[in-house]
Amino acid sequence: MSTIAPTERDKYVDWLRALSLIVVVLWHWAFTILQWKPHGPEPTSPLGFTSGLWILTWLLQVLPLFFYVGGHVHLLSWERARARGVGLGSFVLRRIRALALPALFLCGVWISIGAVVTLTFGVDWMWRVVLLVLSPLWFLGVYLMLIALLPVALWLHRRYDVLALIWLGGAALVVDVIRFRYGIDWAGWLNMLLIWGLAHQAGLFYDRVVILPRRYDIALLWTGLFALFGLVYSGIYPGSMVGVPGDKWSNMAPPTFVIVALLLFQIGLVEVLRPAMERVLERPGWRRVNDFINRYALSLFLFHTTGMAISLGLSWWLFGTLGDKIPPDLKWWLERPIAIIGPLICTTPVIYLFSRRRTPVKHPHDRSSTPG
Repeated sequence: MSTIAPTERDKYVDWLRALSLIVVVLWHWAFTILQWKPHGPEPTSPLGFTSGLWILTWLLQVLPLFFYVGGHVHLLSWERARARGVGLGSFVLRRIRALALPALFLCGVWISIGAVVTLTFGVDWMWRVVLLVLSPLWFLGVYLMLIALLPVALWLHRRYDVLALIWLGGAALVVDVIRFRYGIDWAGWLNMLLIWGLAHQAGLFYDRVVILPRRYDIALLWTGLFALFGLVYSGIYPGSMVGVPGDKWSNMAPPTFVIVALLLFQIGLVEVLRPAMERVLERPGWRRVNDFINRYALSLFLFHTTGMAISLGLSWWLFGTLGDKIPPDLKWWLERPIAIIGPLICTTPVIYLFSRRRTPVKHPHDRSSTPG
């Protein structure tokens, strides 16, 4: 395991981490189709109505990349903290607290709103609204689990090196066999730990991947791509990397071995693109954009569904419009760039109010202002 942290901040890492969060936000804002049913709002997506669109999820489902980059950032942050004399337990607790407190605050606010509205107006579907607003935070729960398990990940990295990746990937494949061959569905939830743990563990090898010759980057990309095609067209796994209504199961809930192939593909892709993107990020304008996005990316993710709920509520109040046309028509597709404006406008003041309430404490040697 590397013990020397780089002296300069890796702008490409910052870009990848922030971009991962923003892609998720934009996907929710632009491509969530909301149907209003007697039991309340029910979300779906255009993937269930547009043939072949699922192929885009191979690029737009970026959570494997986020966990991968997170593993790298945790390793670097721990090495810096250790150099300052911070113990591993204290380091883990500090990072859990930095991420958990804002998420718990948001959950508390929405649960309170749900209780007040339900009791005051007798609308039982309000709890469904609360669930939809808070449901994207599931991945933060997984991320917190991986932070808590960082001592185990570091031990595996030191003791077994790349074998840890092989074992995690192999165990994930065995879980899929048990789940799909023998019909033991509950076993699939073990992959929440195994597959996301694999992505996080792979991030500990980030520096080694970066220095590999370019032909290895291309090999990683093609290995992941061929594995994706093979697994998807085997007839066992759906093609989409996100849940689609009507599919026999989802590759994400819980994750399947397909996500391992997606991880390989995305690692190869970002390394192939690295030289060009590093040149772009060195430009003053792009450097400022990168810094700005990183400053607000986590807050934007935390509050983007809150802003979306406010935007939908205002739309219903002002214009009497609630819910989308099923299936989506040409007009709906043309409106997608505009669809993000309302949620963005409504999310911005929420971020501002929260940032005034909570001033983060940042050590001068930390890599970023957002928990990684």
